[in-house]
Amino acid sequence: MKFKLVSKDQKSKARAGEIQTDHGTIQTPIFMPVGTAGSVKAVHQRELTYDVKAQIILGNTYHLYLRPGLEVLEKAGGLHKFIGWSSPILTDSGGYQVFSLEGNRKINEEGVVFRSHIDGSKHHFTPESVMDIQRTIGADIIMAFDECTPYPCEWSYAKNSMHLTHRWLKRCIERFDSTSGKYGYSQSLFPIVQGSTFKDLRQDAARFVSDQDREGNAIGGLSVGEPAEMMYEMTDLVTDILPEEKPRYLMGVGTPANILESIALGIDMFDCVMPTRNARNGMLFTTEGIINIRNERWKMDFSPIDSGFHSHVSNFYSKAYLRHLTISKEMLAAQIASIHNLSFYLWLVTQARERIQAGDFTSWKNAMVEKVSRRL
Repeated sequence: MKFKLVSKDQKSKARAGEIQTDHGTIQTPIFMPVGTAGSVKAVHQRELTYDVKAQIILGNTYHLYLRPGLEVLEKAGGLHKFIGWSSPILTDSGGYQVFSLEGNRKINEEGVVFRSHIDGSKHHFTPESVMDIQRTIGADIIMAFDECTPYPCEWSYAKNSMHLTHRWLKRCIERFDSTSGKYGYSQSLFPIVQGSTFKDLRQDAARFVSDQDREGNAIGGLSVGEPAEMMYEMTDLVTDILPEEKPRYLMGVGTPANILESIALGIDMFDCVMPTRNARNGMLFTTEGIINIRNERWKMDFSPIDSGFHSHVSNFYSKAYLRHLTISKEMLAAQIASIHNLSFYLWLVTQARERIQAGDFTSWKNAMVEKVSRRL
């Protein structure tokens, strides 16, 4: 994997770049639709390519390991071939999912023992096994196995957790570097900066991760319930330390405003379930603000969902029709709304890239944050 800085904003830490992988080039800043179990919910791969214009999607190790399982994925030739996706894929290590199984998992130095949310069967993840699993899944970018601390938590807990994550990272690197990909293309390992909302821990973690000299770096443990301003403060601290010449990935973020503010803080990559999850519940992100399509005010509104950008579904279908489908619980509602929201997110980061290159990102960002945050 190679990363090239193309342009930097003069009034913020925003940057435009290119990530080159064996499955194609990713222009940053970028948003990655979440395809947890090998599917971006309600969206075909063809729509992801031609309508959403996704350049990279995300899969999840925990879910793919349980279903369809490694045997199926390896027999298929990896996740790309299994799902029919020829562009890059990133896999989350499964750490967040495992650690959210409170009561059904046990953490120790070796790794984590947990019970499946599907059938209660017992499983064991270690840094080594998670590297092997992600090798088999076959993503272009794979994530180190870490512990995601809850919010809020005590400083002492966050410190011990961070050091455990660092010891696990060393084991991840050793296993990753002693193995190779299974499908004839290269894979890259990203470490994850933890440390909760404590400045000293975040700085220590960022320095430790930087010292590992991997091809890219991630920031985890944010957007887990802390105030947005605290998330921005931690992100700002970390991006001051992480090397400029490598891509920075802020995991699990977020709203359109979160993404714009984080781009200004030097983040290159994002993922979040929000555009698809909220779409299924009738919430639309648009160029003019946030719409709850269930509201009565849209019942007789026959204007396009959003004519502010070039998305087929956003310009073809009316608000009134989408409201009718949503109220009627028609499956097409989730499809239209999901494609619209994802298309909007990809449009937004593409606009940010263009504004960085044009030199007017900061003024545009400030206006857009206000616009995309208002409720219509």
